[in-house]
Amino acid sequence: MLKDVILFTVIFGSAGAAVLFPGVGVPFQPYLLYFMMTLLFLSFLRIDFQALLDTSWPSVVQLGTLTAVKLIILPATLYWVTSLVYPDYAVPVLLLSGISTGVVAPFVANILAADVASVVRMVVVTSLIVPISLPCLVKLLAGVDVSIPLDGMMRMLSLVIFVPMGMVVVMKRFIPGVLERINTRQFPISLGLFALINLGVFSQYSHFFFDRPGQIGVSLAIAYMLSGVYYLTGFLVAPSRKPAERLAAGVSLALMNNVLVIVFSSRFFGPLSPTLAALYMFPFFTMIATLKLITNRTDWFSLRNADNR
Repeated sequence: MLKDVILFTVIFGSAGAAVLFPGVGVPFQPYLLYFMMTLLFLSFLRIDFQALLDTSWPSVVQLGTLTAVKLIILPATLYWVTSLVYPDYAVPVLLLSGISTGVVAPFVANILAADVASVVRMVVVTSLIVPISLPCLVKLLAGVDVSIPLDGMMRMLSLVIFVPMGMVVVMKRFIPGVLERINTRQFPISLGLFALINLGVFSQYSHFFFDRPGQIGVSLAIAYMLSGVYYLTGFLVAPSRKPAERLAAGVSLALMNNVLVIVFSSRFFGPLSPTLAALYMFPFFTMIATLKLITNRTDWFSLRNADNR
């Protein structure tokens, strides 16, 4: 709980500081890409890439179906719906919905007693595919209305994801002791990187928050609605599976690399996209707490019914 409070304070405190005092964040703007790569490097330290070795047919089908929903079907559907209801948010919703499963998702799955292995597989597979899938999806759906450098987006996503992932794999093989020492300091380093990223991103759009303050409330409301849709879709994708697997599907869809969207969209798109991705931090964490309460209550009722029988 204390770490969550510290994390919220750092994330939104640094974003607020960048909005109120944009000059503070200007020196960090050229280095956002490297901050994001370092953050992903730290996150990949705890990912067990051996989870991909499960090649049983049910596992492959489940992984393929959920990956298609995560990277293609759900973002395309939400883009189409949003373009009809609130066109200004169509591209921001597409970017947030179509990014890879978050590297913190397996640890949240463990907290919620979900199927951790299936979430790890989603993290690895979607991370490998998203440098191609997301730019192509954005170009296909929004290319008519937005000037989008497809090659530039692919290169950026590939660099940000594959370089940290490759470094972790190589270092685990040859110098695991160094990774263990880095891992013990992961939380404070990650906090610092979150702060630097926010300072660099939001200092670029300080004027936006003062010119259109109503958009903040709208973005927050949309973020919560999207979170509900992500979880519900995950539960519906695997209706006949065990509760732990259905919960894992929801976690895989709802907990994405939204910080990557902040950095990525700030380079290629307007202020709405990084704003929505940043405000998704609220449902990102509060929905975890809500689901934890629900699962605990469900377990309690299950145990009580078992005792009565």
